[in-house]
Formats: sequence, C-alpha cells, structure tokens
Amino acid sequence: MEHIDRREVLLGSGAASGALLLGGGFASAAEIREQLIPWADQPPPVPPPAQAVVKTLTPWENLDSWITPDDKFFGVGHYEWPAIDAATWRLDVVGQVGSPHTYTLNDLKARPRQEVTFTLECSGDNGLPFLTSAIGNAKWAGAPLAGVLEAAKAKGGAKEVVFFGADRGDEVLRPGTPSELKISEHFARSMSIEDAMSAANILCYEMNGEPLTAARGAPVRLIAPGWFGIANAKWLRRIEVRDTRFMGRFMARDYVTVREESRDGETVVEQTSVGRVLLKSAPARVTRTDGGYRIAGMAWGPTPIAAVEVKIDDGAWMKATLAEADNSPFAWRFWHLDWAATSGEHSITSRAIDAAGKVQPAMDDPIIANKKTYWESNGQITRKVRIV
Repeated sequence: MEHIDRREVLLGSGAASGALLLGGGFASAAEIREQLIPWADQPPPVPPPAQAVVKTLTPWENLDSWITPDDKFFGVGHYEWPAIDAATWRLDVVGQVGSPHTYTLNDLKARPRQEVTFTLECSGDNGLPFLTSAIGNAKWAGAPLAGVLEAAKAKGGAKEVVFFGADRGDEVLRPGTPSELKISEHFARSMSIEDAMSAANILCYEMNGEPLTAARGAPVRLIAPGWFGIANAKWLRRIEVRDTRFMGRFMARDYVTVREESRDGETVVEQTSVGRVLLKSAPARVTRTDGGYRIAGMAWGPTPIAAVEVKIDDGAWMKATLAEADNSPFAWRFWHLDWAATSGEHSITSRAIDAAGKVQPAMDDPIIANKKTYWESNGQITRKVRIV
C-alpha cells in the first residue's frame, strides 16, 4: 500500500479519539478528543430487490477518511459481478479506427502511468431513501486513455467511444407488447470522442496503491474524473469507436434524467442522459468535542469549491471552515463548523458554493423540484441530530 499523507487521516473514529479538521488542515487525536453523535434520521436498509445491485453502502458518519478504503467504497453493478482472470484478460480497441489493438494487462502497465485522486459518486445518490452515501474518494492509477485512442487512429467522422464491460444481462424491450423483444447485452456506456480524449481519463488497474478488486472492476475499468459513477465502466473488455450515436440501455433508456420545464406558458419534458457530476455537499457527522460540538462534512463538484455554508434549523447560513485543497481538482473538500448546540432535535443543512459563485440548489429549486427521476439529485441535504 502506498504512503497516505497527513491530510488523509481520519475525520474521526466514532466514540473513540480521532482526528478532526482544524482550521485549514487537520488536528491529531492528541490535540482534540471527540465523541460521535449519531444521526437521528438514519436511512432505511437497502431493500431486497436492490441488494443485488447496491453493495458496500457505508453510512456517511463512517466515511471518516479523506481517502476511502476499498472495504468502505460503495459498489453498484447492474448485471453480474464478474471475477476475471487477469492473466487471460484482453481489451480490444476496435471500430472506426485505422489501427485496431488488443491489450493485455501487462501491455497497459507498460504504457505511461498516470494517477488521479477522484471522488466517485453514484448518480442515484440521495435520489432514493436508502441511497444516501454512494460516494467515495480514492487514488486511481492506470494508463491514459487518450494515448490508447491515439494509437488506434480514429477515422474521420468518428463521433463516440463506447466502453463495454464483461458484465451482461437479459433485457426485455417493449414489455407487454406484441413486438416484445428479449436480448442479452453487455453493460456499455459512451461519450463523445472529444470527451473520451480528455487528459484526465485513465484505463485504471489500481486503487489506493493496490490492484483493483473484483468489486471495483478488476482487472481494468474506466476512470473518467468529473463524471458520475455510471460513466466509469467496470470490468472493461472492449472499447469501440463509432461514427453513430450509441443507444444502449444505459445511455438512451436508463440513467436518463427527466424534467418538466415551462416554456412560453407550456409545460414541456426535457430528457438528458446522466453525465458529469454536479455541485454538492453533505453533512457527514456531528461530534462532541472538549470545546462543544462540531459539524463536519464534504463538498465536491465539477469546479473548485470556494465555500460551504451551514444552516441550523431555520437560522441564518453560517460559513464553514474548508480544509486545505488537494492538488486534484476532482477530489472532495472536507469542511467543519464549530457549534454551540442546545439540547433537543436539530436540523442541519449544508450548501456548497463554487468559484464562479454557483450555489448548490435547495430542494424546492425548480431544477430539483421539477425533476421526475431520481438521478442527479444534488439538492441541499438536511440531516437531523438529537442533542441531550
């Protein structure tokens, strides 16, 4: 395991002594003692129908380190969860290319190595009652995708790059109709060739200094910093360059955000495929310290976080203290607010503000309130805590 520096120590460790954010950095357990105050509004357990899809859903208060270890990192898989032999694994780069390639894992490891610290969030996070902490921050490493695509020499007119996983499942098209059709298809997501050529994208084979585990997409997955988790295809087996739009389940039929909008007095429906991450923050935990109480949490988004504000009950917004920024623009920021709490139940709400002054929307903002699907739910998060 690679060395984890001081900024990656714990936010806290439950009822025991831990480390807290202090000023722009961190304080050690010897400097501050804390006791976790449990949230009063714990989410319900993952229901049985979703347990095959959602795994390792760690409660917010236990996401207590800047780097999220594998055993606390959320997992979402829509079909099977394949275990692939790395020695026989192959990745085909094909389609509208002048030089098709097939790579082994050793071939990719022989290419230039790139690392990125990236906060990966499921696009359904906070969209369902039980799905409230489908997020994690990790150091990912692999071969730059752009170099692999350049070696394949995309032909003129190429529009999209499709990433196919080894996981597959049965689909029913037009259920209940005379033209009902059943197909078996692999998981696949696409992005424009311009987006795929981003210097940040990697064909990832390591997480936090260790080989990817099967649950994280081993032996190789796509890591596309700045995009929701669904775009970061796991268990890669084929990359295909196309000159037409890809219309698979996870681009055109599922993971599609539906909103109602008013235009010239008429309500219209807007449908967009889930894509890039959105500005967001969350209160992670409340602790009792020697000096009172402290609220701590995380903020993240597509652009740098400039500020986080916290509201207690119906009070005024108060500015939280941000931890020192990491050199990765794709990693979350820790924040905290010291609080002179009174006894009783309290509501705690946070909102993030980016460098351009954009504010995380409230739940009654039309961009959230008019959304009919649970994807891309970046509205302000409110948690309840009981102080005795």
